[in-house]
Amino acid sequence: MDPRAATNPMFGPNRFKLGVFSANCDGGLTISLAPERWRAEWDDIVAMCRLADAAGLEFILPVAKWRGYQGQANIYGKSYETLTHSAAIGALTERICVFATVHVPLVTPAFAAKAMATIDHVTHGRAGLNIVCGWNQPEFELHGVTIDPETRYEHGVEWWRIWAKLLEGGSEFDWEGEFFQLKNLQTDPISIQRPRPLVMSAGFSPKGRDFAAQAADALFTTVTEHGQVANLLADVHGHMARHGRSLPIYAMSHIVCRPSRREAEEFFHYFAEEMADVEGRAYHRGHRGAVAGSGNRVAARPAENRFTRATGRSYEGTYPGTFPLVGTPDDIAAEMAAMSEAGLAGTSVAFLDYLKEIPYFLQEVLPRLERLGLRAPVSAEAQNRASS
Repeated sequence: MDPRAATNPMFGPNRFKLGVFSANCDGGLTISLAPERWRAEWDDIVAMCRLADAAGLEFILPVAKWRGYQGQANIYGKSYETLTHSAAIGALTERICVFATVHVPLVTPAFAAKAMATIDHVTHGRAGLNIVCGWNQPEFELHGVTIDPETRYEHGVEWWRIWAKLLEGGSEFDWEGEFFQLKNLQTDPISIQRPRPLVMSAGFSPKGRDFAAQAADALFTTVTEHGQVANLLADVHGHMARHGRSLPIYAMSHIVCRPSRREAEEFFHYFAEEMADVEGRAYHRGHRGAVAGSGNRVAARPAENRFTRATGRSYEGTYPGTFPLVGTPDDIAAEMAAMSEAGLAGTSVAFLDYLKEIPYFLQEVLPRLERLGLRAPVSAEAQNRASS
């Protein structure tokens, strides 16, 4: 067993792990003009994270954004920086893993090592790092940084090696590499988790998956249909095998859970089709593949989503690459069971309004997953401690 399992639930025993994604940003994971959409008010974020913590979810995963998707809603135009976000959320929760998302072109390995060790101490060993090598050039222009599409993942691997070596502790060292020439590297304190905090990556291109195979402990990737999972896992495991490793694979989901399937699908159609921010979606579509690079073009753009059980149509207002889970609690639990059976380790979840919608999901779907043997119940003592 990984020694980090003692403190970090991402290494825990639940067969199908769950976490909340993108709640640090307005709009969450929906490119919609719906007035009910998530506004990312700080007190609401805290309240939602504490509910997730009390219910035994494994992780909180924020998105690092510096510029919104324009359009009428400018989704992601407001967002909380993720290192400070995760330190704060970590101090206000009891057991959930708190990720920070760091852009390699913007943060030095030494700064990230110090920051992540700090969060790991704040949380007593619950910190996680999401390493992002960059894709949206307009976001980096406000920092005066240009992304090199051909070498961004090679740059990322070297960054990770320096970061990981720093957190091993020990004497000062110098680094002479292709992308970094650094002197007198050392950090104190080192992380509680040994040899370092959990690392995840969200790359979906061939180079992104190869990066994860070298640097990550978990891979979050784009999958929108059950039928895609087998080929996806075969491809990912091929990358892992070349580096002698095997990693858990996670999807990202958008949840619309209602007492009836019709109610869920009608609400989804309302905010993701009728109220779609078409201009914002076009901005995202136009920029997503702009820095793919020659080694990434095969998978530069995620597959379009299916959005309703009845029609399979793709709606403009949802985030590309998400696995939409729309229906009753029984529907959602059955879909997650199928994901697990196909070989996925878990999924992140998002909602149009996280704080309003997550209580019903926790109350109705989690017990069903427990009965299916995918998750263990959380003790009343742990729930009371996390929610107090």
